[in-house]
Amino acid sequence: MKVVKKKLGKNKVPYIVTHDGRTIRYPHPDVKKNDTVKFNLETGDIDGIVKFENGAQVFVQGGNNIGRVGTLMHVEHHPGSYEIVHVKDSAGHSFATRLSNIFIIGGNKKSLITLPKHGGMRMTLLQERAAKIRQYERDEDEEEEDDE
Repeated sequence: MKVVKKKLGKNKVPYIVTHDGRTIRYPHPDVKKNDTVKFNLETGDIDGIVKFENGAQVFVQGGNNIGRVGTLMHVEHHPGSYEIVHVKDSAGHSFATRLSNIFIIGGNKKSLITLPKHGGMRMTLLQERAAKIRQYERDEDEEEEDDE
């Protein structure tokens, strides 16, 4: 779960709020905003922390690059506006998106979750077309073999 805010509450009790609205009291002192915490639903405890730092694996959960996975390169700070995050995918293509659109899913080259179709790689329109044609040809070949 992505940490949205970290505050001190009533009687100076530290707490964090996650992207899904959960409030967790007395978190580990190393947890900061934009980090991801691995949360145990049965016990209600934090099992692990993935830090928001350069080189971390990120998943894009919003914007035009939704569904893509890559490595966090750097963050541009624009006071009074959106923070821009630069990401590089495993094919070497770089793209930028808003900080609010990304979710840290793992440390250096290691993801804590199973990745979506194609490992979060986006195919160009030509690559998608070629893949569909290959699949169509394979399906036709299988039908011909079944007929014989």
